[in-house]
Amino acid sequence: MSHATASKRIRARVLVIGSGIAGLHTAFRAAEQCANPGDVVLLTKRTLFDSSTNYAQGGIAAALGAGDSPALHRQDTLAAGGILCDSDAVDVLVSEGPSRVRELTEAGAHFDVGPLGEYLLGREAAHSERRIVHASGDRTGAEVVRTLVELVRADTRITIIEHARALDLIIENGACAGARVSERGHALEVIADATVLATGGCGQVYLRTTNPPVATGDGYALAHRAGAELADMEFVQFHPTALDTNETPLALISEAVRGEGALLLDANGVRFMPAINELAELAPRDIVTRAVLHAQRATGGVTLDATRLGEQFTTRFPGIFAVCMERGIDPRTQPIPVTPAAHYMMGGIVVDLVGRSTIPRLSAVGEVARTGVHGANRLASNSLLEGLVFAERVAHDVMQLEPLAHEPVLESWRVPTPPDRAISRDAAQRIRVLMWEHAGIERTATGLRECLAALDAIVAELPAGATEEHNLALTAQLIAKSALMREESRGGHYRSDFPLPRSVWADRHVQFGAGKKARRVAS
Repeated sequence: MSHATASKRIRARVLVIGSGIAGLHTAFRAAEQCANPGDVVLLTKRTLFDSSTNYAQGGIAAALGAGDSPALHRQDTLAAGGILCDSDAVDVLVSEGPSRVRELTEAGAHFDVGPLGEYLLGREAAHSERRIVHASGDRTGAEVVRTLVELVRADTRITIIEHARALDLIIENGACAGARVSERGHALEVIADATVLATGGCGQVYLRTTNPPVATGDGYALAHRAGAELADMEFVQFHPTALDTNETPLALISEAVRGEGALLLDANGVRFMPAINELAELAPRDIVTRAVLHAQRATGGVTLDATRLGEQFTTRFPGIFAVCMERGIDPRTQPIPVTPAAHYMMGGIVVDLVGRSTIPRLSAVGEVARTGVHGANRLASNSLLEGLVFAERVAHDVMQLEPLAHEPVLESWRVPTPPDRAISRDAAQRIRVLMWEHAGIERTATGLRECLAALDAIVAELPAGATEEHNLALTAQLIAKSALMREESRGGHYRSDFPLPRSVWADRHVQFGAGKKARRVAS
């Protein structure tokens, strides 16, 4: 059975899939180089505002302050990355970042500035300087999205299609020629000279996450099925301080709160981070996350005490203040209950410095891409920066491509009928529980093998129409297989049966290629 009787086809120069900072900026900058209405097609699974970017609180890291420099930013990024960063990609990130932030300001983004127009810069973990550009205190992502959405909506060269899910990439003679799409259940083919995956991350594969419901790993699954190379999928970043509630997703309590002096306390009211790392609450995220997890287990809970900020909390973090107050917590006078949660994927589709994947005419940008800037552990607030910097490069590169020699001739196809929602919800929940228990903050070979066997069973039961759940399960399998292969601990990947880094893995990556099997490759 199917949802549609025939597919519709549209033609574009550039197809951008995803509407976070990377997708929006790519579409905007590519369209500036186009001449005709509809040359750029921007697809998004829900609305233009449904993305992890819109949730982002802390800000954008860039060397814009007095005494700071791209060299210092580079040093901090490499230190956080656990020897696995691509140094050339890091150089691009830190050197081009300041200009991209200034351009975004000129385009209409209202970042927080001082009386002389200087950026008010925040401090976050593992940064040696205050370099976090923010907007409305803790609403940076929403301001970035607002700015970019206004720009893409005003440009007639961009066709925006909301409530449209890419089901599979169209591969013709080894190159990407667009995507098969379900637009509100109807079959749509978008044929494009260049296709850009900007689909964001995969936090929804975990029971606890700060990522929005759309973050189901679609881009990783699309690329893997098409035969593109992926790498570093074991490196998932868990944020140490999400608001500890039963919601999905969990509300994030930005690292910037700790940057302003908030302290982590166990259930007995004891501060525990100074005994674990000299940077205390501002240690790298993987260290803080594991410390919070252990304190939870040992004492029953963890809180973040920001009461020393008093009334300042309401002006510096208005969004977080509102979220806490809605849940009966006054952060001016009460510690905030927190818990770790899946937050960011460091790995993804292997791309070069202009975003090209291993499949011709297919690019990737933002969280779905593995540029190499994050290595094993992303430095705080480098994610929005990566989206801006590499979207700029992708937008220029894709416009250099010659048009497709001919349009692909495809067999007729239909959108599979989705299963009963209860079936989909049950499968997704089982995946999330498995991944949280066995492929989460702490991992073992035994647990990962158990997880993979259970994932195989879930996939075997899933009906064809459960397309999003298939993507969720495939992405989960890629993470668990990579984690099983990497027999060491490094950055966001922690194996309690191999608790230390191992020199044999120092310059090695777990990579999936056209053969679809995981393998270990040198940097």
